Amino acid sequence: MVKSRILRILLLIVGFISLGLGVVGIILPILPTAPFLLLTSFCFVKSSTKFHNWFLNSKIYKKYLENFVKNKAMVLRNELILLLAVSLMLLLTIYFTNNLVVTIILTILIFFKYLYFVLFVKPITKNEYLKLKESLNA
Repeated sequence: MVKSRILRILLLIVGFISLGLGVVGIILPILPTAPFLLLTSFCFVKSSTKFHNWFLNSKIYKKYLENFVKNKAMVLRNELILLLAVSLMLLLTIYFTNNLVVTIILTILIFFKYLYFVLFVKPITKNEYLKLKESLNA
């Protein structure tokens, strides 16, 4: 947990904003849910044990992140939507920036994002996902 009070408050604010965006992403399919919820978890872990525990016990975490965090597995359709949405956001940033360093960093980020998902995240069917979810709840 971060010791600076200002940084903790800033992380809490970012955590709640990303939680809000994640919830909006549940409703709007064009906005990715998982990255915002992962950012929420990161911000809460660094800023507040109370909010982190609350988030881990929330229905949103259990439905959208728990299986990914514990099994490193995602339904292939959700994985593709996530990858494409995040890639689109990064590519738009590359398009609108005039900074070569930022462009190179974002290009490397896109490459490693795909590499991570190909090597470490197991694509599963919806039925496999439901079985894993049941085993987590048992």
